[in-house]
Amino acid sequence: MELIVVTLIIGFLLSLLFLAPRFIKSDKDQTKKVHSDAKTKTVKTYNKAEVSLHNKRTDCWIIIKDKVYDVTPYVEEHPGGDAILAHAGDDSTEGFFGPQHATRVFDMIDIFYLGELEK
Repeated sequence: MELIVVTLIIGFLLSLLFLAPRFIKSDKDQTKKVHSDAKTKTVKTYNKAEVSLHNKRTDCWIIIKDKVYDVTPYVEEHPGGDAILAHAGDDSTEGFFGPQHATRVFDMIDIFYLGELEK
């Protein structure tokens, strides 16, 4: 029983380490407000030049269908190895929707969402 509790606690702490970079963002990010009847939601916008700066294994952003994602925490776990870095800091739409990806990637990508690409 104690082993189960310890395992759960360690799993929880590891998940916090995995998700923590997702919530740390720069103050210089631009924001855009989206108004709806229910509430106001803030969506950050980034231009291609900003995204292109994040092109390393330790700082990896990608664009998929004009949405910006920080996939840095996932780079080491990517089943395709360094293939995820081929378009780091750039548009990865074509590769993301390639036949090599299982449908679960479409569900998990949302946890890495940062904002919209500026048009």
